Amino acid sequence: MPPTLDTALLTGWTRAATSALERHCAEIDRINVFPVPDGDTGTNLLLTMRAAADAVRRVVRENGAGRGVAAVAAALARGALVGARGNSGVILSQVLRGVAEAVTPVPRPAGAVLADALQRAHRLARAAVSSPKEGTVLSVLAAAAQAAAEVGSDRLDDVAVAAADAARSAVQATTGQLPELARAGVVDAGGLGLYLVLDALAALVTGRGGTELPRSAVPAARGREVLVVEREAGSDEHDYEVMYLLDGTDVARVEELRGQLAAIGDCVAVAGDVDGLWNVHVHCTDIGAAIEAGIVAGRPHRITVVRFADQEAPAAPQARFARERAVLMVVAGPELAELARSAGAVVLERAARGDVDEGEIVAALAGTRARHVVLLPDEAELAPVAERAAAVARRDGQEVLVLPTASVLQGLAALAVHDPERRAGDDVVAMAEAAAGTRTGGLVVAESEALTWVGRCEPGEVLGITDGEVVLIAPDLAVGALWLAHRMLTAGGEIVTVLLGEGADPSLAEGLAADLRRTHPEVDVVVHRGGRGDYPLVLGVE
Repeated sequence: MPPTLDTALLTGWTRAATSALERHCAEIDRINVFPVPDGDTGTNLLLTMRAAADAVRRVVRENGAGRGVAAVAAALARGALVGARGNSGVILSQVLRGVAEAVTPVPRPAGAVLADALQRAHRLARAAVSSPKEGTVLSVLAAAAQAAAEVGSDRLDDVAVAAADAARSAVQATTGQLPELARAGVVDAGGLGLYLVLDALAALVTGRGGTELPRSAVPAARGREVLVVEREAGSDEHDYEVMYLLDGTDVARVEELRGQLAAIGDCVAVAGDVDGLWNVHVHCTDIGAAIEAGIVAGRPHRITVVRFADQEAPAAPQARFARERAVLMVVAGPELAELARSAGAVVLERAARGDVDEGEIVAALAGTRARHVVLLPDEAELAPVAERAAAVARRDGQEVLVLPTASVLQGLAALAVHDPERRAGDDVVAMAEAAAGTRTGGLVVAESEALTWVGRCEPGEVLGITDGEVVLIAPDLAVGALWLAHRMLTAGGEIVTVLLGEGADPSLAEGLAADLRRTHPEVDVVVHRGGRGDYPLVLGVE
């Protein structure tokens, strides 16, 4: 029976493609000489594919294995876009978006869907790149799309094999299409990565083994050294890679942004999805101008800046790192993100009600450019995801320690005692003690009648929660805040931190602070806007 493009096939292809990129990541990094010899194309493709895979796993886990193929394809594309790293990752995200757009409710032969997907992917990828060139991943994608359209069969296996074989031939041809590749004696790194992704699908639907890498997939050392030396000797190329996600904009402003970025840099790629989220990439020297252009166009976040000079010897693991230590903190909302940054953390900002997947954390860890990283997940449910991401980063040579902070207040307490000048082991102990010494609680409004450990609650009543248990029922938020604070202070405390949730009235914190100054004059009260939507108020006692 011919294979069909269903949920099982998409998830299987995702796993197979990720495995192929893992096996050949180092080889792709070594041949990365265009557009700059920064040696990270394989890593960027792998991190992008891992982000896509994590998004698919999350959708299947939350909605069951019976989730429709369209939803899984959409998750695959969205995960890749959010987790895209580098120019190559942005293009890969558009390949997967092409798949998502081609999967429609109207049944079609699987081969026709794949051919349509590759055609769409080619159009989307070329539109995302400001100055497309032949001899790059775009050429490989064009060849695969054309072969899929001309194969003359609606069978998925026939189309997949034709696309993969055409991609392989196109990869081999790239050496003669770009002078930079010819001088180094290599094929295009991004094109090779795309071939591996397409070959993984062909192998999956036919049962054939994965083929060998195309020739010229091993760099000529002298050729690559020449390119690096030329770049460091003062070429007119740019010094930094800037990436960020962008929302709160429209197509017209995105087109203006493309033009502005092209004026200040090169390798501009701006790719989006149907929900209005965009991934922006540019090589430039003026970092501020690239970010300011994004602020004018919409709301940039997840900003990453990499200096190419820090990547001059990618074959040596230590060359990946620009500094010794960093603290990475996962927070919800821009207010807390700014607070954490001001305290010295690198921040992975997530939506107030959104999840964070393993791929996003792996990408954020790599983005710190630090050899040793302390990771603060700041949510109990996120700790296992953080541990998996840390394990991936460790395999890639980065030392990561997860400090299992169960709330953002514990994370802030740990961050407050962080001292980069202190011996690393002593610093981690101090941070762990500060986090453990912070008790947290929160208020929620009951939505329905329920039986709790302290009695029956009615809709609209306020529940005080500590350690995952309801400890009090109050008539309103103001009274609940007072009762919860007094209860938490019975065991002592020196600092009370108040986090106001999204939409909470500032008077709630003001009234609590005034009461505590009167009833507990020995306690310092600090108030922040926390941005969380699930808790109107969160308290921390240190």
